[in-house]
Amino acid sequence: MRKSESGRVGRGKGAGLGLAVGSAIAFGGSGVAAKPLIEAGLDPLHVVWLRVAGAALVMLPLAVRHRALLRDRPALLAGFGLLGVAGVQAFYFASISRIPVGVALLVEYLAPALVLGWVRFVQRRPVTRAAAVGVVLAVGGLACVVEVWAGLSFDALGLLLALGAACCQVGYFVLSDHGGDSGEQAPDPLGVIAYGLLVGAAVLTVVARPWTMDWTVLTGTADMNDTPVAAALLLAWIVLVATVLAYVTGVVSVRRLSPQVAGVVACLEAVIATVLAWFLLGEHLSAPQIVGGVVVLAGAFIAQSSAPAKTSVEPVASGGPERELSARGNVA
Repeated sequence: MRKSESGRVGRGKGAGLGLAVGSAIAFGGSGVAAKPLIEAGLDPLHVVWLRVAGAALVMLPLAVRHRALLRDRPALLAGFGLLGVAGVQAFYFASISRIPVGVALLVEYLAPALVLGWVRFVQRRPVTRAAAVGVVLAVGGLACVVEVWAGLSFDALGLLLALGAACCQVGYFVLSDHGGDSGEQAPDPLGVIAYGLLVGAAVLTVVARPWTMDWTVLTGTADMNDTPVAAALLLAWIVLVATVLAYVTGVVSVRRLSPQVAGVVACLEAVIATVLAWFLLGEHLSAPQIVGGVVVLAGAFIAQSSAPAKTSVEPVASGGPERELSARGNVA
């Protein structure tokens, strides 16, 4: 690889890492905004529906612009909406109704390990040892962050639902990467996200039944650590930052890195959510949680910093050369 190409790959990987961290921060900020709304009287599933439906409305102009995707990639759009949007949300919230949140979150974030299994045994592509070590460290650190020992429950259905969320998250990472290496034929990521949100909103409408929601909650205030905050402001944060921005940066980061590396970095979401809850909701961190956060950071760093192979066939977990996101002039 020439020096100029090596530098371009390095910059692309650095940009991808920054986007992946940004996505984790955006996703991690959803809980601290959603919890006050739930405590104010909204059902958790109604909050999820508001989140996805609101984001779908924001992205609707992009869906119209990229309507050719309906003809060219209908299976991709349906899969992303069903798995990457509706499936993850619905399975996760169903699981926490039966098992502790910490246990459900840990099971869901087994997804990076499942992604490695998919790449290695289904796609039959090599993965780097660094990515595997990063997954082990990230999952172990995550167990400390969520303090899985504080309320372990072996409700079989609850664990299966959480595993379903993990499998759907695998679908999110794999489908985000779909077609990313096909140059000008690559599906535009913004169009995929827009239609994915529309599909997710349609599915969640059936599950959440928003017509039973107490809409008056959104006209009042919600309590955030003894500070009243406008419910509409919290909802705007969830829709614009924790959903639209989170999905856009997340999907683009997968295209620039790889599903398995981006998946490990996504484990930072739990760390970020815990830290934000500490500062904004007064939910203090324990010593094991702090140690676990450091371990998650270490795992994410090891996974994303794995060196590319010198041969022409690179282990995909190293991130590989930066991929083209879409045709020039096709990205909104």
